[in-house]
Amino acid sequence: ITNPEYVLTSSQLDFYSETGHAYMYGPSTITSEESVIYAERGFYDTRGDTGYFVKNSRIDYENRILEGDSLYFNRNTNFASATNNIKVTDTINKSVIRGHYAEVFREKDSVFITKKAVAIALQEKDSVYIHSDTLMVTGKADNRIIRGFYDVRLYKSNMSGKSDSIHVRESTGLTQMLGNPVIWSGENQLTGDTIHLINKVETDQLDSLKVFDKAFMIQKDSLGGYNQIKGKEMYGLFADNELYEVNLIKNTETLYYMRNDPGELIGINKTLSSSIKVLLEDQEVQEIYYLKQVDGTLYPEQDLPPNARELKGFNWRGEEKLNSVDDLFAGEPPYELVKIQGIPLPEEEEEFFEERADEDAPLLNEKSRLRPEDLRERAQDTLPQMPRDSVQQLINRPQVTTATGRDSIPAEFREIQDSLPKKEPDSLPRAKKEALLRKKNTQQ
Repeated sequence: ITNPEYVLTSSQLDFYSETGHAYMYGPSTITSEESVIYAERGFYDTRGDTGYFVKNSRIDYENRILEGDSLYFNRNTNFASATNNIKVTDTINKSVIRGHYAEVFREKDSVFITKKAVAIALQEKDSVYIHSDTLMVTGKADNRIIRGFYDVRLYKSNMSGKSDSIHVRESTGLTQMLGNPVIWSGENQLTGDTIHLINKVETDQLDSLKVFDKAFMIQKDSLGGYNQIKGKEMYGLFADNELYEVNLIKNTETLYYMRNDPGELIGINKTLSSSIKVLLEDQEVQEIYYLKQVDGTLYPEQDLPPNARELKGFNWRGEEKLNSVDDLFAGEPPYELVKIQGIPLPEEEEEFFEERADEDAPLLNEKSRLRPEDLRERAQDTLPQMPRDSVQQLINRPQVTTATGRDSIPAEFREIQDSLPKKEPDSLPRAKKEALLRKKNTQQ
C-alpha cells in the first residue's frame, strides 16, 4: 500500500477497501520519514492512521527503538505505546529501558515506562541499573534526563543505593538522589538528606559525591560494632570508580574502633572537630585527620557502654544493600503479564461447491416435478461391468477387418448387445411407409 506519507509492505496483506483496514501476516514494514515499523502480525487503519502490532513488533525512530509484545501506534499524534516485555533502546547514549508498559511521545522526545521499570546505562565497561516504580526519560539526545519515582534502587558492580526519587542529567553527569537516600560503596554506608553523584561526562566514570545535611558514614567493624563519621555536609572523591577520600565539614563527630597492626582492639575513640578528612584504600578506612577544635577521648571497650556506641542519627541499613542485579526487584510481588488481544487469522475462502455425502438426497427446486428417486442411479441404466482382465485382453487383441455386419463386432461386445432390450424391426419398407403417410394426410 503506497501513501504519500508511508509505504506498507507485507508478505501477506488482507486489505478491505470499504473500511481502509489492512491486516498483515508475516514479515511486514510501514516505512515513513519519521519511523519504520516492523511486525509479523498486525493491523493498520489507513484512514485513521493508527496501528496495532502483536508479533516481533518494533518501531525504529531516528534515535530510539521501541520493542514489545504488543505495540499501538498513532501517526497523527506521533504517539506509541507498548505492553509486556518492553525494551526502549537509546541508540545514541547507549542506554536501555525495560518494563511492561511504556508510552513514547516522539514530538516531546519523551518516554514513560512502568511495571518493573529499569533503566540500564553503560559506564566504562560497567552497567548502571536504576529501578523504580515509574521512569521518565525526556529531552533531546544530547540532553537526556532520567527521572525515577517511588522506591528507587540503583546498582553497579561496586556501588548500590536507594532513595524515594532520582534525577539524572546525562549532559552534566549529575545524579541526584532525593528522599531518604543511601549509598553503599564497598562496606561503607553513606546517608543524608540529599546525595549527589557526579560522573565525568567524557568517560562516564564516577568523579565525586556530595551529601547535604545530616551526612553520615558508617562501616561495620569486625567485632560487630560500627565505625561512624558524621557532619553537616560530606564530599567524596573517586578513582577508578572507587571511593578513596571523604571530607566532612561543620559539627563533625567520629566514633571509631582503634586497632593496632596485629588487629587487636586498643579502644573506642569518640572525637569532635570542625572538619574531618578520611582516606580509604580498597574501600577500607586507613587514616582519619581531625582539623580545628579537636576534642576526643579514647575509651577502653569496657568503659563505653553499648548504648553510648552510636552517634545521634545512627541508622544502619545494611539489610537493604543491593548485592546483585536481582536485588533490584527484591521483596516485590511477581508481575503478571497482561493478556494480549491477538490479530485474527486470515479468513479462509469458502468452497464454491458444497461438499455432499453420497447418501444425501439430490437438491431439487421446490416447484420441480421430479422426485429424488427419479435422479438416483438404476441398475438397468448401467452397462454391465467387464472384468479388468477381459478389457485389457480386448485392447491387446489384433483387429480383424474382413468381417462385416454383426460378425464384425467382437464376441464380447455382441454378448453385451444381446443383453440390451430388443427393438422390434419395421415390417414395412421405407417407400411404402411414406406412401401410406401421404395418403393419410390427403384424407385429412
